Amino acid sequence: MALSFTSPDVLAVLFAASGYFIWRVFKYLSFVYGSPLRVLPGPPSPSWVYGNLKQIFATESAALPDKWFEQYGKCYVDYEFFMTPRLWTLDPLALNHIMMHESDYAKPEVMVREVANTLGRGLLFVQGAEHRQQRRVLNPAFGPMQIRDLTEVFVRKSNELRDYWVNATGAGPTIINVTADLSKMTLDVIGEAGFGYDFNALNLEGKPTELGLAFQKLFVSSSEGQTSALAQVLSSFPILALVPNKRLKDMASASAVIKRVGLQLVAERRTAVLREASENHKDRIEREDLQGRDLLTLLIKANMAKDVPENQRLSDEDVLGQIPTFLLAGHETTATASTWALYALSQRPDIQQKLREELLSVDTDTPTMDELNALPYLDAVVRETLRLHSPITFLVREAKRDDVIPLSEPFTDCYGKVHKEIRVAQGNKVVLPIIAMNRSKELWGEDANEFKPERWQQPPKEISAIPGIWGHLLTFIGGPRACIGYRFSLVELKAILFSIIRGFEFEMPIAPEDYEIKTSALQRPSVRSAPEKGGQLPLLVKPYKGAA
Repeated sequence: MALSFTSPDVLAVLFAASGYFIWRVFKYLSFVYGSPLRVLPGPPSPSWVYGNLKQIFATESAALPDKWFEQYGKCYVDYEFFMTPRLWTLDPLALNHIMMHESDYAKPEVMVREVANTLGRGLLFVQGAEHRQQRRVLNPAFGPMQIRDLTEVFVRKSNELRDYWVNATGAGPTIINVTADLSKMTLDVIGEAGFGYDFNALNLEGKPTELGLAFQKLFVSSSEGQTSALAQVLSSFPILALVPNKRLKDMASASAVIKRVGLQLVAERRTAVLREASENHKDRIEREDLQGRDLLTLLIKANMAKDVPENQRLSDEDVLGQIPTFLLAGHETTATASTWALYALSQRPDIQQKLREELLSVDTDTPTMDELNALPYLDAVVRETLRLHSPITFLVREAKRDDVIPLSEPFTDCYGKVHKEIRVAQGNKVVLPIIAMNRSKELWGEDANEFKPERWQQPPKEISAIPGIWGHLLTFIGGPRACIGYRFSLVELKAILFSIIRGFEFEMPIAPEDYEIKTSALQRPSVRSAPEKGGQLPLLVKPYKGAA
């Protein structure tokens, strides 16, 4: 017998659903309009749905937060989806408090829920005690000694990129989209150095691997969700994921491939570790055994070390979750950083030549980590690139409880009252303004927006207040969630520049103003006349006539 829409059972279900919806809306509106952040000054919101987000992403070079900091002071509030307030602060004491209290200021739950369900629970996507456990096991794999061993991979792959461009410029100077080739090269690096997998991305005749295609689909799909209001609604109401959705479907199919190939890689590495231990007549793994050709092997060894209690070891699922973590954290960020280095150097041929002269003073094309780190101007160029062109422009954290954030300087609220601290409520979001801090004129001087490696010869004293893990910069952030792979990234970037700057000269084939710098979480240059091609950096690449 068919149910009538007027039957008591159907009416009860509809009434309950309507009541739940009304309760959720009331709860949300109470949260938004009752937030203690609303007393802070800030820009008006032009959209109830998107808040200030479209304004921010429509402005080039992530410049709007810089403007608002100048207009409203070191602490202000803007609005994201559906008028949800967000705190932005350049106050170093406040930022240190937020980053050091990682359990109180975690990644937004809606983001973690979607990504973790798709990619697994790797280090990037877990919180609290689970994050501390994974970090404890992973730390040894990213130590100085391990990165020293991996430098050979960085240098060899960088020289493969050099040879790739030698072939491309055989007939003379050629315009090359360096962004695409750097992305291929860093994918090859993280494949081999991360988990012993050959993506073969730089092979002229090779076809993309199954894992490479899956990762590309995953990266595109996850990026699409950053500024999508629909994606935010789906994340807030997980049951809606049952509704057919192309983005979620693409992410699910890609993650299935990553999981299948990843399980095979984990099994192969564990078998190799056990075989090595057996051949060395060891029944247990020791800390001194933490050497290997890839991070996954090092992780498996560290997880099996005898000083790791059984209840602190990572499960197979946790180990598997590190593979997409390595891919996301170790691939596009370094490719983007090296793209920005070439962008800056192509505008300053004097700096490019000064760097080249230093690099050519080294009598080998296969330097060690210590030899790369001994080059002061290379170090200054890398620091300045990561200051002015940090690949990640900002990060968002969510308060897990009501809190009071201390300030080094007071602020005046919208009603004229002076505050020495900022009250936040559970669920409020705060922004880590990485690139805004890295180019703050108050800290770096009036030339903060200029590319000047020489500033690192005598850096301003004011930057000592920046609470970052490296270089008095916020690029790798700080606190317990600081980038675990920052040494990996720095040495790889130095290896790339060492190889290609020695071999080539780089010039802009179009006027600098024809390049566009679109604001996004991962910021890349593009060409204003070709927006359909997305992020790209076409440069005129010429073999250096003085190269051996």
